[in-house]
Amino acid sequence: MTDPVGKLPSELDQLPDRDPEETAEWAASLDAVTKAAGPHRAAYLMRRSLQHAEGAGLALPKLLETDYVNSIPTAAEPAFDGDLAMESRITAWNRWNAAAMVTRGSRLGVGGHIATFASAAWLYETGFNHFFRGKEGDGSGDQLYIQGHASPGIYARAFLDGRLSEQHLDNFRQEAGGEGLPSYPHPRRLPWLWEFPTVSMGLGPLSAIYQARFNRYLANRNIKDTSNSHVWAFLGDGEMDEPESTAALALAAREQLDNLTFVINCNLQRLDGPVRANFRVVQELEGAFRGAGWNVIKTLWGSAWDELFQLDTSGALVRRLREVPDAQFQTYATRDVAYIRQHFFGAEPALAELAKLLTDAKIAECFHTSRGGHEARKVYAAYKAAVEHKGAPTVILAQTVKGYTLGPGFESRNANHQMKKLDGKQFRAMRDLLELPIPDSKLDEGLVPYGHPGADSPEVRYLQERRAALGGPAPARRVHAVALPQPEERAFTALKKGSGKQELATTMAFVRLAKDLMRDKETGKRWVPIVPDEARTFGMEALFPSAGIYSPLGQTYDPVDRDQLMYYKEAKDGQVLNEGITEAGAMADFIAASTSYATHGEPMIPFYIFYSMFGWQRTGDQFWQLGDQLGRGFVVGATAGRTTLTGEGLQHADGHSHLLASTNPASLNYDPAFAYEIAVIVQDGLRRMYGPEAENVFYYLTVYNEPKPQPAMPEGIEEGIIKGLYRFKEGTPAKADAPRLQLMASGTAIHWALEAQELLAADWGVTADVWSATSWGELRREALECDEALLRGEQRVPYVTQALEGAPGPVLAVSDWMRAVPDQISQWVEQDWSSLGTDGFGLSDTREAARRHFGVDPQSVTVAALAQLARRGEVPASVVKEARERYGL
Repeated sequence: MTDPVGKLPSELDQLPDRDPEETAEWAASLDAVTKAAGPHRAAYLMRRSLQHAEGAGLALPKLLETDYVNSIPTAAEPAFDGDLAMESRITAWNRWNAAAMVTRGSRLGVGGHIATFASAAWLYETGFNHFFRGKEGDGSGDQLYIQGHASPGIYARAFLDGRLSEQHLDNFRQEAGGEGLPSYPHPRRLPWLWEFPTVSMGLGPLSAIYQARFNRYLANRNIKDTSNSHVWAFLGDGEMDEPESTAALALAAREQLDNLTFVINCNLQRLDGPVRANFRVVQELEGAFRGAGWNVIKTLWGSAWDELFQLDTSGALVRRLREVPDAQFQTYATRDVAYIRQHFFGAEPALAELAKLLTDAKIAECFHTSRGGHEARKVYAAYKAAVEHKGAPTVILAQTVKGYTLGPGFESRNANHQMKKLDGKQFRAMRDLLELPIPDSKLDEGLVPYGHPGADSPEVRYLQERRAALGGPAPARRVHAVALPQPEERAFTALKKGSGKQELATTMAFVRLAKDLMRDKETGKRWVPIVPDEARTFGMEALFPSAGIYSPLGQTYDPVDRDQLMYYKEAKDGQVLNEGITEAGAMADFIAASTSYATHGEPMIPFYIFYSMFGWQRTGDQFWQLGDQLGRGFVVGATAGRTTLTGEGLQHADGHSHLLASTNPASLNYDPAFAYEIAVIVQDGLRRMYGPEAENVFYYLTVYNEPKPQPAMPEGIEEGIIKGLYRFKEGTPAKADAPRLQLMASGTAIHWALEAQELLAADWGVTADVWSATSWGELRREALECDEALLRGEQRVPYVTQALEGAPGPVLAVSDWMRAVPDQISQWVEQDWSSLGTDGFGLSDTREAARRHFGVDPQSVTVAALAQLARRGEVPASVVKEARERYGL
């Protein structure tokens, strides 16, 4: 709605105007400039005024988008701290070897990517020579999130400095023999080099933010001084379309993470074509990051453009750059000068006049290759400004040409991401461009050769001296074995003793154990509780005042519940990471904490507790990232099962997480039925992950919100709990020839099995033994290992087979999960096998109604058991019909 003169209403209309006449004069002045000098001049003056106001400290909103020019003018660039000619030769060798490695591998069909590193080579080389701190200096060094598709260039540099051999390079993407190089940054596959897996695009930027935040967490909690650690995340402009890439930008700005720099390689191309064909991705990214509160540095144009900008006295060039869409600019990079003169400079008379002053060579240089991301001085200036900026994270938007130096067949081509090799003619052209001393005879021998100036060459000495000054090689992963002492037994005793008549849900049992372990004198401070804004749901609010919620600002307000015992307490040294409604953010927290033993040499014990449904289903890619990064800790799916969370319905009813978790080789998955089982499993986890022989695994426990009396732990069952199965309650035969079977259950289903055991005995004279299956997954894992051993000629009997040996009757398995979860072990069970589960979508109702709906309630278990016995001829078929009618099924 507008007023009579067509003016749009604004929030300014709500503010008092102390001098309307002066306001009108300012508006009239702007109108006059617009009329006399044009709208461009008026806009320029307004922006200059805003810039001046910001410098004067006036509280004004910042512009979200600036002109399509470099943030740091050439005249303001700092002196380059290095030998540019030497670094150019080093970069040339790295470019060559990266292309040679992928091309040689392509003969075997293993593929690889060339164009990404070709565009980003100077972005990495400048960092390696001047900024990236290694792990052999003070502190933990810097954390480098390398863009996945640029890995050949990182391998090429490691080859140059002697960390990799030609054989390693020839084994790129050929890992089966144990001596190969993984395609992308994979710590599990090359743990001495890679720290962070990044090729699942979008997870790198998210993880980098939470890593920088976790660095501050360690410092604020006085666990380690991380003030000299800087997080660098190298990203693609197309990658920024992933929602995870920008999910935590506001967090980074809100917490003033000036220990974090994003370097976005803006080559304007994604995998199939332009990132923003009809728009400008650099300007879009600038607006997004500025709006989120980041410091933005644009490094767009190389020094060849300086002459053009000096000649642009009217601003026509800057205006034209601001309006040309990315896809058109990519076309300029591949077309001849006549095309550029006509279609770029011909847009308005002022540009046409400017073009008359330029040679064809100058135009070709500017539009074909001269980008800020290809010039060490400009990249150096951007990096130096980034690390010196305080109070906010920095993003560097560096424009490059995808496929740079690979020749016209690669540069700026839509298909170059899928182009895996160069031919002999292209290598010759590349050699000449890079001025490398590789004779034609070497190029005529079939396989393109690797190039190396020699182990004692000036280039290698320079490279190694630079890295020594910065604290050693990078990237590098180091693990300093630091075994943690095991907590005192008394922390676990309460759960092992049981709860007597008191009812206690296993969710609460785990939380109580965690609270006790956080009080341990030796290791208590190393526990990192992580929860995505559901702490009260899981009974964790008691941790708020005792451990505190981490906030780098502390608590700048008076909490509304300050007069209550369990008030909401934030603290700079708080221990709890309460992340708000972001499972992805909480998972990124967990990954940073779970790998602190390697990143910082400080083993931390994270436990991430979440709504069971919103773990593996929502953030499964991050669980895979966790496994790849060799993380250790406890992830806890609370309110587990498809029928225990009454009223929440389909999207909260988890009956499949254990099936998803079983696909991750690093995850040890448990579905404990009783509190004492949780105690034993956590003890085992602490031993395996934090003991002298620490393993690169993590534990996944599912716990339930159904209060039940918790029994005391029987003697001698610890091994069964850890391996996944033990007999909890043996049935007592009413008579010697009574039919008999085995009921196997996990989690809350143990209670249905126990009730069914009573019904079978009382109503039908059938004896049933009840087994607690604490881990279907671990039973399967061990059985598969036995099968593999058999192929090697070793005779091993799976534990599940041994445990059930001689057990009379068939086996009926039941759980609050899909039948496919227990069915994982059926092939190793020698008895007749049958299972019950909660297949299908969840629903809102009472627990009893939901269980009757899925056919897993005690009465349904009883009927299923009788039906199994009837098929074997051990009870009359009429008994099944009678039981069904008696129980109303």
